[in-house]
Amino acid sequence: MKHLFKAEAKWTLNQIQEDSTKRFYSKSHKIIIEGKPVLNVSAAKAFKGDPELYNPEDLLLSSLVSCHMMSYIYVCAQNGIEVLEYSDNAEATLEVSPDGSGRFVEVRLKPKVKISNSDKIELAIEFHKKANQLCFIANSCNFPVLHEASCEAVLA
Repeated sequence: MKHLFKAEAKWTLNQIQEDSTKRFYSKSHKIIIEGKPVLNVSAAKAFKGDPELYNPEDLLLSSLVSCHMMSYIYVCAQNGIEVLEYSDNAEATLEVSPDGSGRFVEVRLKPKVKISNSDKIELAIEFHKKANQLCFIANSCNFPVLHEASCEAVLA
């Protein structure tokens, strides 16, 4: 089974500064997905983008965090573990080469999960591996997606 996703990018010339050797152009643009609010995007601040806007690196990391969370909650639900809370403070490491190319070399997800049953904590931590195997985004990456998971039980 295949699914098609579409996105449109729109950018208009907005020259910021000019000197005798270089021109600087705005990196801000819009991503348009039918039926959804427009997403204002720029390059990361480190790459002369607008630091107040999302950048592709933010969006890639956010996609991994979101997809892993949904896959994890699904796996837990399929196995009788009630997830009460889920949070993640993920980090992605990007390396830039001298020629200007770059790539993510790893992502570290740091999910903190609260469940309702204390005798299933170890199993709940183990299910992050299964969630990673199911995650569409993680399966599409050519870098490791690591997990530093923690779990605690919350008594009702």
